[in-house]
Amino acid sequence: MSDRPDSRSEINMSRIGWVGPLAIVCSVGAVLVVRVLAVTLLRPDPKFTPLGWAFPILDTAILTTAAVLVFGAIASSAAKPVRTFRRTAIVVLILSLVPAVATAFSSAWGGSWVNAVALAIMHVAAWAVCVSMLTTLTIRRRRRIHG
Repeated sequence: MSDRPDSRSEINMSRIGWVGPLAIVCSVGAVLVVRVLAVTLLRPDPKFTPLGWAFPILDTAILTTAAVLVFGAIASSAAKPVRTFRRTAIVVLILSLVPAVATAFSSAWGGSWVNAVALAIMHVAAWAVCVSMLTTLTIRRRRRIHG
């Protein structure tokens, strides 16, 4: 038997109202940390806009907002919402890596395998922050009775 709560009753739906926006902001922050490191270390071609400022911020904000909405929907309907959301999120992460890898073949606008790996790391950073925050900070804490 697992110690981890994973039932609809274990999710505090009212917490999504503050955990969701916090997860979005923290995901954007994590992506920007990776972006700054990648740009500093890799010095990508300025034509490679996915490593600019606008795309990482907007894409992360929009897609993590979608993740929060999906988490809310799963939390209110799935028998095991944490497990269901984590499984859904890993599938979405894998699918999100397809366009990141495709940039490796876009040399006309500065794409390369190194840049593609940097984008993939940005995706993983956003996924890790968003999923971990949503699936831990929304859980009801059980009161322990000491006796």
